[in-house]
Amino acid sequence: MKEIGIVAIGGYEEIGRNMTAIRIGHDILIMDMGLRLDRVQIHEDTDVERLRPSELISMGAIPNDSVMKDVDGKVRAIACTHGHLDHIGAISKLAHKYRAPIIGTPFTADLIRQEMEAEKLQGTKNEVVVMNAGKSKQIAPDIELEFIRVQHSIVDCVFAAVHTPRGVILYSNDFKMDRSPTLGQPPDFARLKKLESEGVLALITETTNAGVSGKTPSEQIAKDLVWDVLMGTEETKSGVLMTTFSSHIARIRAIIEAAHEMGRKPVLLGRSMEKYWGTAKRVGYAPKSDNLPVYGRRKSVDKFFKRMMQEGKDKYLPIMTGHQGEPGAVLSRVASGETDYQLESGDKVIFSAGIIPQPLNVSNRHIVETKLKMKGARVYDNVHVSGHACVEDHWELLRMINPEHVIPSHGTFQSHGKYLSMAEDTGYELGYTFHIMRNGQELVLP
Repeated sequence: MKEIGIVAIGGYEEIGRNMTAIRIGHDILIMDMGLRLDRVQIHEDTDVERLRPSELISMGAIPNDSVMKDVDGKVRAIACTHGHLDHIGAISKLAHKYRAPIIGTPFTADLIRQEMEAEKLQGTKNEVVVMNAGKSKQIAPDIELEFIRVQHSIVDCVFAAVHTPRGVILYSNDFKMDRSPTLGQPPDFARLKKLESEGVLALITETTNAGVSGKTPSEQIAKDLVWDVLMGTEETKSGVLMTTFSSHIARIRAIIEAAHEMGRKPVLLGRSMEKYWGTAKRVGYAPKSDNLPVYGRRKSVDKFFKRMMQEGKDKYLPIMTGHQGEPGAVLSRVASGETDYQLESGDKVIFSAGIIPQPLNVSNRHIVETKLKMKGARVYDNVHVSGHACVEDHWELLRMINPEHVIPSHGTFQSHGKYLSMAEDTGYELGYTFHIMRNGQELVLP
């Protein structure tokens, strides 16, 4: 029987720069190649195209894949579970080394192509293969890759089920057990339940919210929260500004619907809003024929704010970048007085996003909120539900598939420890069936 190894390349001791290699004998499948966004002080308005991989590795911004030199085998494919930058943002810097096809769902694949085309240094030419959820592909004689539909805060997210001679390795970064999503279908629970009978050798799982009790609320709850807040502002003539994740197409669609109901014209502002909305239109997650104004470049954003001030704040609902307080994002510029938008007492600023749990984000967001409040704005915080599983969702998945081994990833040692506490309640034992890894290590499954 061929040896099976799990190589932790990135994301095993932090939030971000996810990268895992699954080795079956001498054949290797790489899962994800992501950025650690706070290390380059960016989130969705990213501009790392001109930085060299060695610079980004030394900054701790992309995975240090030098460990792969000691792994005996050939990379047969690179698979990405979804399109967030902490899972695909390093592809343009690292994928060319492996000369292997990159596999993703339609929305993910489109974003990967954009990352590769924007790259200024590496000239990454890997083939990008589109595979829908519910489909499978033979990667090597002993490796079959299957995509299983799941929900997250970005469309077209999947679990990757890696079928091997010893059973399935389920790679579950990232997910939530949302049974009533507002865009797309619920997770494929029927397929997940069947995996148990096929035998799950190992579960590699994110632990971002493993220390948060209860279940993660459905995106339908977030839509209701957004509508409740916005409908409470419709009688006023004051300005209303929204910020959310540019990649969260379901959330943006909910805000657009609410804007129309209020009688305000929705407008998307910021480079990444332009990028993700354009992708959504191309792959069918947003109407191709909509006349929604989208302004990505700084000059066009500034021109819009000038027009908005002339025509009246109550005519528009701007939806903009800057939910983490990122320097240079549209909301940060508004808060600093760098645009023609004049913040006045009573203007409402709605954050439809939680703070990604890293110190830089907390600091940046605090600065922006403070500046907004100093100018008299009413700040609505955390009109949002997470895209990550909480402890009861993790419990549900664990009991559903009953893996022999559990390997936490995409989290800190603190969140891994929280997951361990839950897993021990189901009989897993640290060092035997539960394995906490550090970046750079390989675990050979017994």
